[in-house]
Parts: sequence; C-alpha cells; structure tokens
Amino acid sequence: MRLENARWPELADLSKRLFVVPLGSLEQHGPHLPVFTDSLIISHIANRVEQERSDQIVLLPVQWLGHSPHHRRFGCVSLDIPPYVEMIRGICRSLIHLGARKIFLLNGHGGNDLPCKVAQRELKSEFESLENLYIVYAAYWNLAADDFNAIRESPMGGMGHACEMETSILLATDPALVDMSKAKAAGPSPEMGYRTIDMLKQPPFSLINEFDELSETGVLGMPNLATAEKGERFLEAACNGVFRLLDELAGWDFQHKLSRAGSNRTP
Repeated sequence: MRLENARWPELADLSKRLFVVPLGSLEQHGPHLPVFTDSLIISHIANRVEQERSDQIVLLPVQWLGHSPHHRRFGCVSLDIPPYVEMIRGICRSLIHLGARKIFLLNGHGGNDLPCKVAQRELKSEFESLENLYIVYAAYWNLAADDFNAIRESPMGGMGHACEMETSILLATDPALVDMSKAKAAGPSPEMGYRTIDMLKQPPFSLINEFDELSETGVLGMPNLATAEKGERFLEAACNGVFRLLDELAGWDFQHKLSRAGSNRTP
C-alpha cells in the first residue's frame, strides 16, 4: 500500500510490513533528458513493485531531493551531505516510531550512496537496542546488474549517466520527455582501464570529480543506443531485482537469533 493513502488509525497495523523509501534527485541529465530523470525512473520502479506487492510493503512518496553537488555547474537542486544524512535519519526515525522494523532505502541516484550509508551507520548506533531493526540500502542498478549487462548493447563505460539504460527507460515510460535528436555519446572513452566509468563497474579507487571535468554535455555513456523496447526490459529487470531483495528481507531475523545466542553463552 501507499503510506500517503493511510489514515492514522490504520498506521499501527502496518508495522509488520516492509517500508520502502524511494530516493531520487533533481539534476541535469544531458541535453536530451529532463532534470527529474532519476526521480521519474525510481518512481516507475517503486510503483510497479507496490502494485505487485501491495499487501507486503508500505511505499513512501519518492524523496526527490538528492545529494548532487557534482552536477551544480550544469544545474541541480541539491542537499549537502550533513542535511541529507539528517533527512534520511529523520525519515527512518519516523518510521521506527510508527513501528517499522524493516526499512528499505531504494536508491535511484548514485550521489545518494555515501550519505545513505553514513545515515545507516548513525541509525544503527542510535537504535542499537532494537535487535529486530533492519535498515537496508540498495541502488536498483546493482540489484539488477547481471540482467542489465545481458540487456545492454554498449561496452563497459557505456552506462553512466543519461546513458543507454536511463534513456531507454524514459523512452518506454515518458517518451515525450526525451529528445533523441540530442542523445549523443559523451564522456571518457569506454576503455580507460581503472578510470573506466560505468554504473555496473566498481573502480578499485576513489576520486572525486565534478561532472564538467568528465563530460562536455553532462552525459556519461551511449544514450544513442537507447530504445523503448530495451527500456521495458531494463525496467522489468530492475523490478525483479527489487523483488528478490524484498523476498529475502522479509525472512531476515538473524540479528535477533544471534543476540539471543550471545546472551545464552556461559561466561
């Protein structure tokens, strides 16, 4: 169900469900996609998941404000890390006080990764006495990485930002918002060794760049390869990845078991 449709007397009965918090952004996506792209895509994924699992999850509205300072020279509306961390903590605190014990931060923007993980760590310390509390964070493209690699036509380095995948999904869901005449490949060469930039390839080092240091157009990858048919396949794969994690998360109680086992040990 959707949390925004619940009435307050109904909230107590939702505590056994999984609470899903979709996270997006408002930032440039090249000359061919709208600045709301991440929020649109994560909304489509979350809505499809809710439709199929309406009796299992509680879906929050998409949180469109993301951490996007690396896009500011092209254009964005962004929160810095400390207030973004506090926003995530505030959302999770509120859900915990509603009785939620399984919270899934479903991410649709790469810049949200670091502050979400910081928030997870802080919340774990804050609520350490709640041994049955699970706050899980994942980006949809990582959950669907194997399927995405099977769908894509671009080589490694071809899916980064406003790319083949994101453009394809919007062609399938919001085609009026896509201008394919301006969808041009851009960014570093796909073959850059350790510096290859791809959402499905984790580099072995960390380097902070502004987006205009990497691309003249704000694009990383090959949006020219996008099609609506691939977009539907990407979207289905993303939803299936979310379903797999939700199904596992529903059965998790290992923290509780380990806590009991520890308390029963003989000194």
